[in-house]
Amino acid sequence: MILVTLGTQDKSFKRLLDAISKEIDKGTIKDKVIVQAGYTKYKNDKMEIFSSLPSDELEELIKKADLIITHGGVGSILTALKYKKKVIVAPRLAKYNEHTNDHQKEITKEFAKEGYILPLNDFNKLDKVIEKSKKFIPKEYKSNNENFKKLITDYIDNTNHISWYNRDKFVILTSFINFLIFIILLKLNINVYLDFTISYLISCFIIILLKVDKLNNKLTAFCCFYLIEGLSLLLASNLYINFIVAKLFINILCVIIYHFLAKKN
Repeated sequence: MILVTLGTQDKSFKRLLDAISKEIDKGTIKDKVIVQAGYTKYKNDKMEIFSSLPSDELEELIKKADLIITHGGVGSILTALKYKKKVIVAPRLAKYNEHTNDHQKEITKEFAKEGYILPLNDFNKLDKVIEKSKKFIPKEYKSNNENFKKLITDYIDNTNHISWYNRDKFVILTSFINFLIFIILLKLNINVYLDFTISYLISCFIIILLKVDKLNNKLTAFCCFYLIEGLSLLLASNLYINFIVAKLFINILCVIIYHFLAKKN
């Protein structure tokens, strides 16, 4: 059985499933194929497709799988290696709108260089990589291999491939627009309470327009902008602080809060 895992990334990875479907049609893949598709909407009667699976069920499938094909997410790769499985890793690419950047390509390269996985960079060569996997003996990954884990973590956190700006730029933009709207309405002598309400509602509307592929966690963003309006009003009203100063301070604070909350999700 071949298990395909696409993780929980909020972008489609139809390109990989198309490549697998092609190999099924060619007869290269004869085994049963089970797919954890995540956000990828895909229909194929030759594959058993689930949008998500409980973690215990997914781990059972991993244990039973003869081969795992996954995206370049560190968590997905490490889970497969934990059970000493042969793993083909297909990195998501930004140019196909599969991710915001190409960090998965670099992560895949690092795992392949260490001998843990087989990389799939050219999807037209999936048949050759599957054939290679039959004789491939992966290097055993030890969960206490902190040096390698640190290498991957440092790469994600400290390089520009996933910078804080790439992750948070849309919520920063929304917060800036929110602040400008507040200033404009205040200059127009709009009641300050109505001003707060309008700027909050417009912020929510902007987040909805940006859609989930632009923000890591839409619910987190909504909560942050609720904090922006609520805490600004509370702070300014009770401490007699200038509304503009309070608004600026809370906007910056909530972008920081969003950054750390979204990073965990």
